[in-house]
Amino acid sequence: MLTDHSRRPARPPGCLAVVVLVLGLLVGPGSAQAGLFGSNEVVNPDLSPFPRWTGVLDRVFREKGSVGGSCQSQEFNACHYGKWMQFLDSVRGADPRTQLKEVNKFMNRSRYIVDPVNWGVKDYWATVGQFLDKYGDCEDYAIAKYVSLRELGWSPDDMRIVIVQDMNLRVAHAILAVNLDGESYILDNQIGMLVKHSRIRHYRPIYSVSEKAWWRHLPQ
Repeated sequence: MLTDHSRRPARPPGCLAVVVLVLGLLVGPGSAQAGLFGSNEVVNPDLSPFPRWTGVLDRVFREKGSVGGSCQSQEFNACHYGKWMQFLDSVRGADPRTQLKEVNKFMNRSRYIVDPVNWGVKDYWATVGQFLDKYGDCEDYAIAKYVSLRELGWSPDDMRIVIVQDMNLRVAHAILAVNLDGESYILDNQIGMLVKHSRIRHYRPIYSVSEKAWWRHLPQ
């Protein structure tokens, strides 16, 4: 069982606002299937309950075309973009498992900063450019890893942002789950290594989202 929390501070309550919203949602269409972390999951194609997620995706897709020419730019500037692209190019020819390991390691080097300090609001989902400029908290690490893998050619159908309850720390937390060869691997700012979801016992999944759908996770 993995319980490595030494690398990052615990996720503050900012994520809980989203969790509370989802707990009040109906399960919706679909039948339960075996899912992440030993849960049963029910898929729903309606992403309207997740404006932060759909909003950050829209900003991510627009961000790349507006990279500033100055390294002093307050937004996603040429230096940040160049370092990110240099890293991605260095792993572009690597095997898929190595890409997952390196993306997780690269983004985990960034400092953890809570949203009230960083953005002056309780909960904010940052683009990869904003994360590289100002760092961020748990969902920002997950989003940055998601976008990095998209840039490396990974299919969005194989990736989900997952909101979990950390049963050890008793806080909500966000991670990235990636499917590779039929197995779900977890990229987590609190765990330095790449691990299979089945090896992590202290996370209870609440919901997960992709670009096309979301999943409600229910106990078996």
